[in-house]
Amino acid sequence: MKRLIVYTLMLFAGIIFAQQDDVAYKKRVLEASEIETLFSYYTQDGGNAAVTGGEGTEELTDATSTVVLKIPLSQDEILTIDTGLSAYTSASSSNVNPFDGRNAANAFSASSGASRSDVLAYFSPSYTHYSNDRNHIWSARAYISSEYDYFSIGFGGSYSYLFNEKNTELSLSGQVYLDSWNPQYPIEFRGGFENQPGYNPVFTPFENENRNSYSATLGFSQILSKRLQALFTADVVYQSGLLSTPFQRVYFDDAQDVLVEEFQLADDVERLPETRFKIPLGVRLNYYANDWAILRSYYRFYTDDWGLQAHTASLEVPLKLSDKFTLSPNFRYYNQTKVDYFYEKEEALSSYEFYTSDFDLAAYSANMYGVELQYKDIFTKTKIYVFGLKSVNLRYSYYKRNTGLDASIFSLATLFVID
Repeated sequence: MKRLIVYTLMLFAGIIFAQQDDVAYKKRVLEASEIETLFSYYTQDGGNAAVTGGEGTEELTDATSTVVLKIPLSQDEILTIDTGLSAYTSASSSNVNPFDGRNAANAFSASSGASRSDVLAYFSPSYTHYSNDRNHIWSARAYISSEYDYFSIGFGGSYSYLFNEKNTELSLSGQVYLDSWNPQYPIEFRGGFENQPGYNPVFTPFENENRNSYSATLGFSQILSKRLQALFTADVVYQSGLLSTPFQRVYFDDAQDVLVEEFQLADDVERLPETRFKIPLGVRLNYYANDWAILRSYYRFYTDDWGLQAHTASLEVPLKLSDKFTLSPNFRYYNQTKVDYFYEKEEALSSYEFYTSDFDLAAYSANMYGVELQYKDIFTKTKIYVFGLKSVNLRYSYYKRNTGLDASIFSLATLFVID
C-alpha cells in the first residue's frame, strides 16, 4: 500500500497555469528560500494479506515525515533538497515469520517478528534552470532510498517549453530507478520444516535480485480560455528484473494443506514475469467558475502487458471561504481488472509458470472521499523566528475497496519562506 501513501502525498501537488506580462526587468524565479514540511499518518485494515496468500490481516500504520528545501542559487536557478522518513508497522508483514512462541500462529493475528516494522529513508536533490525569458526550463534530479530489504537509486531530468505567450506548454521528462532486493523469504523456506508430513513445496530462491525501472512522460498543457485550462500526459514505463515480492506466499490447489499450529505453510512465493510494460494516459481540466470556486477534474487510463487495465476519475472543488482560507472537498473513483496471473488462495496450480495472490493485482473498484482546508498568506505576515508562514494545508481522506480493505489518511503540510 505504499503506492497509496505515495498517491496521498501527490494530492498536495497542483498544476498552476499563469500568464505573465512583459516587463523591463528580470524577476527572480524564486525570491527567497522556502522550506516545506509534510507529515502524514496512514492506517488501514482488511482481510486479504498477500504475505499470507491472500487471506489474513492487512492491518498497517505508516507515519511519514518529509522536508523540502528550495534555495535560489541565482535569478535563474533553484536547488531543491527533498528528504524524508517513512516508518510503518504491519501486522501482515510480521507474519513473514508467524511463529513467535507467544500464541498459536494464525494468519489473522500479528506476530512479534522483526519484519513487523521498518523504516524507509530517502534523499533526493534536484536542480532547475530557467532561461532569461522563462520560456525554457531544464531540471535534473537524483534519488536514493533504503529500507531493510530494499535499496534504490535513481536519476532523471525534464525539459519544458512555454510558447504562444505562455498559454501553451510542452514538457518531456525521464526517470531511471536501479533497485536491489535483500530477499526476506517466508520462514518455512529458510529450513526446519522439511520433516512436516505431506509438506512438499516447489520453492527455489530467486537468482536475479535487481529491479530496473525506466519511464518517460510527455506533457502538453493549454489555456483554452480565461476560465478553462487543460493538461494532457502520456507515460511509458518499462520494468525488468525481480518484479515479484519475495515474502508473498502462494497456496496451490493441487498441493496438500499442511498446518503448523494454526498457520498453513506456503507452497511457494509469488512468481511474476521479469518484464512489465505500462502505458498511463491522463487528462486534467481546471475550470474557474468564479472568484470563489474552481472545478478540478482528472481522468487517467492505464494498461500494461500483464493484462491489467484501470480507470481513474477524480473531482476536486476548492471553495474560497475568505482571502486566506480555502475548503476543498474531493472525490476519486478507481476501477481495475486483474492481471493474468492473479489467483485467490488455492486456485493456482503448481504447473503454472506465474502466479500471485496479491489483491493489489486483483480486479476491484475503490472510492476515496476527502476534504482539505488551506490557509494561505502570500505576504507571510505570521513569523516564527526567521520563517514566514506562507501556507498550511490540512487534509483527511477515507479510502474504501469493494474487497473489504479500508484506510484513513491524515496529512499536514506547511510552507515557510526564509527571510
